[in-house]
Amino acid sequence: MLARGRAWTTPANAIPRVGLQLYTVRRSMRHDFDGTLSKVAEIGYREVELAGNFGRAPKEVKASLERAGLIAPSSHVDYNTLGNQWASTLEGANTIGQQYIVCPSIDEKMRQEPGGWQRAAETLNHAGEAAKKAGIQFAYHNHSFEFQPSGGKLPYDILLEQTDPHLVKMEMDIFWLTQGGGDPRAYFHRYPGRFPLVHVKGRDRRGQMSEVASDNSIDWRAIFALSQEAGIQHYFVEHDDPKDEFASIRASFNYLHELRF
Repeated sequence: MLARGRAWTTPANAIPRVGLQLYTVRRSMRHDFDGTLSKVAEIGYREVELAGNFGRAPKEVKASLERAGLIAPSSHVDYNTLGNQWASTLEGANTIGQQYIVCPSIDEKMRQEPGGWQRAAETLNHAGEAAKKAGIQFAYHNHSFEFQPSGGKLPYDILLEQTDPHLVKMEMDIFWLTQGGGDPRAYFHRYPGRFPLVHVKGRDRRGQMSEVASDNSIDWRAIFALSQEAGIQHYFVEHDDPKDEFASIRASFNYLHELRF
């Protein structure tokens, strides 16, 4: 007979692997690439998302990751690389062993032009098609400006509606989406399976980015309870400008490692 209180309970879910977007520790990466990766691994992270290669060849990046015991399933690349540099970028990603490549933003000039978001969606589709042929999934990362109406529609909705869901997935930055007035759970319901990657950063009661991704003004438990519906596979801690890089990523790792939902 089961112990009292256990018969009708379901084990809580946990984040299987807490990852780190290396933009968070970019200052340390510039000064000590290998040493920083080792420190990240020592904290407990097992996967990272690249923010450029810091002047290193893809083979060198892969070797450094292997020495640190890390994998990099994803990377961010500039929007301007989606043209003539795209083939070589995809080749480099395959060398490193990446499953995803993410465009973190749309060119500012294009964002301001009439029909700019529609043209951006077309560019993302073309990039996604080439990425798929190379065996890599392409995705787009949001900020808050995608939630400022353009021509009567939210740019984020334009991208979701006008990109092929098989070619262009979304990396939801939950802080920035919330900052723009969006509801993560509503998007998960509307576009199930479209969000294989998420960025996790704290938001304090004043609406400011906080040093630690903890329970503050974002209900992580309620959001991550929908992980299966959303299609989330990778959870990357990120902070745009932490006061103490390693204190911030350690505290965020500890919080998310223990989080149950």
